[in-house]
Amino acid sequence: MPRVGIAADAHALSSDCELYLAGLHWPGERGLVGHSDGDVAAHACCDALFSASGLGDLGRHFGTDREEWRDASGVKLLSATAQIVRDGGFRIGNVAVQIIGERPRVGTRADEASKVLSEACGASVLVTATSTDRLGFMGRSEGIAAVATALVFAPDTGQ
Repeated sequence: MPRVGIAADAHALSSDCELYLAGLHWPGERGLVGHSDGDVAAHACCDALFSASGLGDLGRHFGTDREEWRDASGVKLLSATAQIVRDGGFRIGNVAVQIIGERPRVGTRADEASKVLSEACGASVLVTATSTDRLGFMGRSEGIAAVATALVFAPDTGQ
């Protein structure tokens, strides 16, 4: 039986760290602040998978009280999430994630990001991006957000 999950994530930008977004390093860009690397695209993918499978959320599995996940890459979190979902008996269909912000220009590396996140997930992850036409905290370049949708297939329970 197919199940769909939706999730969103947002982090503030800072000049004090480097940007890791959609599994890629973006030299010369301000970074995202977070317990891990702040990769909003990877985090949204994780939470969408957890939402679809009903197996909790990012905070439950990798919360800020878990020091072993401090500074972890979004790719590592997505790989671990995919394993938790599979261990729960689910098959991952695909994930779509849209990054929302003014910078960086994600479209120039969207295919590369899709490949990296797909490899981490073990299933197709499509990365797209949009801006807010300078509206809100994202439009003022104070942060970046992402929204993801995941499709998983529940184990056959015979019911």
